[in-house]
Amino acid sequence: MKFNIKIIMTAAIAIAIGLGAGYLIFGNKTNTVIPPENHQHGGEAKLTSVDEQIWTCSMHPQIKQNEPGDCPLCGMDLIPLEANSSNDPLVLEMTNEAVKLANIQTTIIGDEVENAGKMIPLSGKVQTDERLASSQVAHVPGRIEKLYVTFTGEQVKKGQKIATIYSPDLITAQRELIESLKLVALNPGLVEAARNKLRYWKIGNATIEAIEKSGTVQETFAVFADEAGIVTKRRVAVGDYIKQGEPLFDLMNLQKVWVLFDAYEEDLASIKVGNTIKFTTPSIPNKTFKTRVTFIDPIINPNTRVTSIRTEVNNRGGILKPEMFVQGELQKKPSRKSQLSVPKSAVLWTGVRSVVYVKVPDMAIPSFKFKEIEIGESLGKKYQVLSGLVSGEEVVTYGSFTIDAAAQLNNQASMMNRDVMEKGADHTQHLPDYTESTPMEFKQQLAMVSDAYLLLKDAFVSTDSKLAVSTAQQVMEALSKVDISLVKGDAHLYWMEQLTALQAHSKKITELTDVEEQRKQFDFFSQALIKSIKVFGISENTLYVQHCPMANNNEGADWISKEEVVENPYYGDKMLTCGVVKATIDKDFKNPAMKKKSNAKPQGHNH
Repeated sequence: MKFNIKIIMTAAIAIAIGLGAGYLIFGNKTNTVIPPENHQHGGEAKLTSVDEQIWTCSMHPQIKQNEPGDCPLCGMDLIPLEANSSNDPLVLEMTNEAVKLANIQTTIIGDEVENAGKMIPLSGKVQTDERLASSQVAHVPGRIEKLYVTFTGEQVKKGQKIATIYSPDLITAQRELIESLKLVALNPGLVEAARNKLRYWKIGNATIEAIEKSGTVQETFAVFADEAGIVTKRRVAVGDYIKQGEPLFDLMNLQKVWVLFDAYEEDLASIKVGNTIKFTTPSIPNKTFKTRVTFIDPIINPNTRVTSIRTEVNNRGGILKPEMFVQGELQKKPSRKSQLSVPKSAVLWTGVRSVVYVKVPDMAIPSFKFKEIEIGESLGKKYQVLSGLVSGEEVVTYGSFTIDAAAQLNNQASMMNRDVMEKGADHTQHLPDYTESTPMEFKQQLAMVSDAYLLLKDAFVSTDSKLAVSTAQQVMEALSKVDISLVKGDAHLYWMEQLTALQAHSKKITELTDVEEQRKQFDFFSQALIKSIKVFGISENTLYVQHCPMANNNEGADWISKEEVVENPYYGDKMLTCGVVKATIDKDFKNPAMKKKSNAKPQGHNH
């Protein structure tokens, strides 16, 4: 599917960077307490006093208090908690104004019956059939006296006269034939041997008979085309001396051509030899061609992550020309099975596990729930859903990145903050591996971000909030220089997810003055950067992922260092050496293979 990724990414990044302003929208709810006698929902009991009202923070919904006041995390005024708002840490609540600003769009999904085959869009080119290539060679040595085919692209028919050649060897062979005829009565075999010598040089029987009858030697002979085709390369000119077997022309027969389509990895499970493909080309408007898959390339291109799908098309009129662009649709075989699917634009990629946001029904406050799903094969503009969703749910199809970025800043379940769901779980095993396909230029730009990050880490080691602000600004500048167009496909989407988090949390550090609050944002930033480095790889040197199990109220936190010696950015001088080396990343680093979940924790740490 060719949806406009750039528009989605641009909107997501712009809104994520401005989340501070966005959260002002979240906080614009009125603080007026609804009188108890007027505040009732369905069969719920009425509130009888202000003391029974629950107060929360629009920026941090996990905060719940029995009286109004300031949020202990951000200092914003607490607002009344709606009676039907969610306490689920997987659910992000937004105001109607914020939903409109982010242009959140949703789609209700349902089971689909495949009465007709699914269509997979493909693009490709017309190419020559390699099996129909040939070379026209000289069968005798000699000098080219005349050429009747003179330019590339000229059509040659089989048996057509293409050149005249002067050959001393042929003259000698003719004289031997004439002399052997004089001795035919004494040695008949000598005559036949002389004839066979001429036949070996592709001299026809009619020409041999003419020589025998006339008794004279021909000085030049015609060269005839052995195969039909288009001249793709002329290798000789008049006056050239050639050897026996030397090529005169390269020919390509275009009566049949290949049409090669590019197929992405995600579509390969649905493509089989024999599938029908209908295609068109801008060069021949209002005409649709039909062909079948005859071969699927067993090797995937490591740079483009696509493989070639070959079809064969009769081209007797010559209307399809090599290098023409084509657009096609592959039609899968029809099925009557019912299956659940979700639009591709709704899915946030995290490798093996994919994520969507689902709108929570019957909520006064727009609420969106973080859900992990398992997807199957590609179905055109949708993915098959294997688990995680049910028919009738309303998924976010536009604005998912914005919601996820807000959830990250809100310390709720998100792409960067999954420990809300599974405390202590190690999700390294779920990371994709794009180290081989990532261009070196991108790795070098990511290394510049890492260099700026290390300065930020040192600022927290020194417990210097002002230095943290200035170094965070350097991190933001390094992020702005990363060329997002260098990575393609799923790798591009994954980087956009990390970039949203990296930009949002580094910006938040620059807006805070309390070093402990800055360290919380540094933790989120570190998670995103560690994942990015593991997924895309580094160009040189070695980095160490270090872990302090006591940070974040004993929940633990990670960071990156260029030295193996531990210097803790979460405690500074208080516990400078508290931590262990959790992983070592060098230019040859690969994400570990999928393993069963383990509850094992680091075996110890230094104090």
